[in-house]
Amino acid sequence: MGETVVPIDDDSIQELPTSIKDTPVARQAVPGLDLRELESWLPLTESRNGTTFSATFHLLCSGIGFQALLLPAAFLSLGWAWGIICLSIAYTWQLYTTWLLVNLHEPVPGTRCSRFVRLSIIAFGPKLGKLLAIFPVMYLSGGSCVMLIITGGNSMKQFFNIICEEGTMCRSKSLSGTHWFLIFTCIALIIGQLPNLNSIARVSLTGAITSIGYITTIWALSISKGRANGVSYSLPEAEKTGMNGFSNILNAIGIIMLAFRGHNLILEIQGTLSSDSQHSSGKSMWRSVMVSYLIIPMCLFPLAIAGFWAYGNKIPASGVGILTAFSEFRIQDTSKFVIGLIYVWLTVSCITSYQIYAMPAFDNLEFVYARSRKNRCPGWVRVGLRLFFGGLTFFIAVAFPFLGSLAPLIGGMAAVPLTFAYPCFMWISIRKPRSNGATWILNLVLGCFAILLSILLIVAAIWNLAYNGLNANFFRP
Repeated sequence: MGETVVPIDDDSIQELPTSIKDTPVARQAVPGLDLRELESWLPLTESRNGTTFSATFHLLCSGIGFQALLLPAAFLSLGWAWGIICLSIAYTWQLYTTWLLVNLHEPVPGTRCSRFVRLSIIAFGPKLGKLLAIFPVMYLSGGSCVMLIITGGNSMKQFFNIICEEGTMCRSKSLSGTHWFLIFTCIALIIGQLPNLNSIARVSLTGAITSIGYITTIWALSISKGRANGVSYSLPEAEKTGMNGFSNILNAIGIIMLAFRGHNLILEIQGTLSSDSQHSSGKSMWRSVMVSYLIIPMCLFPLAIAGFWAYGNKIPASGVGILTAFSEFRIQDTSKFVIGLIYVWLTVSCITSYQIYAMPAFDNLEFVYARSRKNRCPGWVRVGLRLFFGGLTFFIAVAFPFLGSLAPLIGGMAAVPLTFAYPCFMWISIRKPRSNGATWILNLVLGCFAILLSILLIVAAIWNLAYNGLNANFFRP
């Protein structure tokens, strides 16, 4: 592959492959095909007419998810003080790496990196860049969609059980978990026929509203209803010492770190914004980040603190966490309408999040077609590719309904490095700050510490699986 020397800033230059012209994941230039034309065919970059508002909607929809429902459970191992400290550090850390990604979106004037893997290739080279980024991006796209099917399908089932009381005719006709997964997937795929990332802005707005709605309702009602009976704020002594205690602390840190999500979509969202020499996309994107990341902690911090205060050790560290405890302890003094509304909001949030997390996969599938045919995907091919992806995620959700139990393990391998480590190393590689300077040291320390945490989280997850076992209920959702 040929290379060219392209200036990065006034003080340094960086050798970059000529294939960095914002092409999709693991892609080489297509002979005989203009790259700008290729980009105009693909879902992530088909439309660059996004606004600060649409980017904010996407950030909120992708940044607030059901993973936040587990945050109160993390406080059980960490305690009040360390729980709040770790949550604050994780929030500040991921906000900083977001800033890095926003400013690396255009590493060279006139060149935009609208896909995470492309930026990884620029920073680390074609081989290492693909090796480091492809699995995390694939997991955070396809794997997130699978988890959304599992969570959304189970939420639909819970809503049905709430409105149909035990002994009624409708309860006798209750559907199986597979049927609920299928209903969820069908709804998601119908909405998923919208052509590109910019076109789902209103869908993301709906997701942002419902996510804020169910999280705010849970923590507000938890405070107003008071603490549940028999609540304890500490683990049993046997769970505090030895390897069990160490593993529980690391798993709690993992829950906090995995609650902050969406970094695999930062560059893609910024790619929907227009950019020129006068008005860089970075300014508009950073305004969207500031607005969305002001709202996100207003949801997550009260949920974690109020949820732990209300339910303490009653919150399971899996599934939908505090929502399970809320439904169990508040079913008698909370109207079915309110509890049902929470599950409806959670379901809608999962359906809308499916759209934005599936978009990179849609983009990759359409690239394969466009590269081979040197033409835009016809409508019927686009529909077929998206149905294929939806069918694949549905099959995995049905085959591995226990995938949530493996989330700490896979998240430690994929989400933690991508969110907390890679952006720091990318900044050093591309921007080339002065060696041993403050910026260089800061990014090197943060990146290395994130990799160390990732390794420790993987070890803790493996220990937890070995100690507690895994309920591998294949094909029995």
